[in-house]
Amino acid sequence: MSDWSDAERHIERAHELFEARRWSEAESELRRALSIDPSRADWHFNLGVTLEAAGKPDQAVAAFRAASELDPDNAQAQMALGLNYLRLDQPKRAVEALSLAQSLAPTKPDPLVSLIEAHARCGDHEQAELAFYMAMQLDHVDEALAYCNLGSSLQARGQLERAIWCLREAAQIDSELPRVHQQLAQAYVTTGRQDRARQLYLRELRNNPGDVDTLLDLGCLLLDMNRLAEAGEKFRRVLELESDNSDAHFYLGELALKHRRLPEAISAFRLAIRLDPDHPGARRRAAHVSLQMGRLDDAKALIRQEARRFDPFGDINEQNAIELADLMLETDQAGLLLTVFERVVERTPNDAQLLHRLGLACFREGRTVEGIGVSRRAFRIEPTLFSAAYNLALAYTQQKRWRRAECWLRKASRISEDDSSLRRLSARIAAEQFWIRVRKRIPKKLLSRGARR
Repeated sequence: MSDWSDAERHIERAHELFEARRWSEAESELRRALSIDPSRADWHFNLGVTLEAAGKPDQAVAAFRAASELDPDNAQAQMALGLNYLRLDQPKRAVEALSLAQSLAPTKPDPLVSLIEAHARCGDHEQAELAFYMAMQLDHVDEALAYCNLGSSLQARGQLERAIWCLREAAQIDSELPRVHQQLAQAYVTTGRQDRARQLYLRELRNNPGDVDTLLDLGCLLLDMNRLAEAGEKFRRVLELESDNSDAHFYLGELALKHRRLPEAISAFRLAIRLDPDHPGARRRAAHVSLQMGRLDDAKALIRQEARRFDPFGDINEQNAIELADLMLETDQAGLLLTVFERVVERTPNDAQLLHRLGLACFREGRTVEGIGVSRRAFRIEPTLFSAAYNLALAYTQQKRWRRAECWLRKASRISEDDSSLRRLSARIAAEQFWIRVRKRIPKKLLSRGARR
């Protein structure tokens, strides 16, 4: 009886501390109560809510999972579990939990509204749209959040005008909905309406002045708009809020690069790497600046580091991959390019730009036959790829296969007839062809006499 009373006192104290927003102390009281009686599903649920409020979604998941196991019919616990899986960027698990919550409470719209986001983040956009229409048929649905989540799904699919319509509907229903103006601004950026996007970012910041993501997005937009002083102000504001924000340091490096302040730029990029060793792009930019400063060894070291962390089996960003391949070629590391990108090309066989760079690396490594094959594949995919046609003409010239060289020379000329390197190669082939014809006309007896002399 005494233990039960002690547990109840801990629960009452936890409730008071929660109301006072003293999350850590409330958590301690709840854990003491659970140590006395771990079979109470509602106490596990309260612990999950407290951990969620304290910004500990990984621990909140464990608490909500325990509550669900003790009370399998608790739709609220499944709903909370799904939301925290979303916070942890585990959308597949979120779909499982939210689907179970929806089956336990089919008249409740909240699980379906969150399922829109969960399905979209899994890339299953048809299911996301289905969840939206199902939710809109129920009473008391949060229409603003439903439209907002569907807008994000449409945006990810590239259906930007539909996405903009949904996001505008969401903002009109609830202008205070967190991040709705930011998402709408991102859609406007993609469609090239930069000034409208800037206004929406500023509106979002009026509602949430300390929103770091919005500050970063606005700073990047201002950077693209060449409003460099304003961009710098936004990035420095982020550092006032989060001094260890690697993205802010990275973009300050980009800003310094625009002003041609190379030492400042490379310092910012290196700081971004120290703060986040997996930062996307910081090593490539630092390598680029090192090359501009004539520090070839530094650039090579950075590119090798980037190559080690490059995952050829993961999701490949084409622009980042091409930038890395170009840096490898620029620093005479064609062998490294072949090692890193051969697997990538197997997975993306229709990427003409990567194929072209792989072909160039083969030529530089002396693998001419292989380089010709890869370059021909690149040109078949993208028949306007001048550099691939030129490289093929050059390769066949070096092999003294003049007819093939002339054929690729004509193809390259149709793409860019005024290119100076093309004119030089054309003159070289013409000269070789001329001397071949001359030799054929000279009697063999004179040729042999000439050889003896």
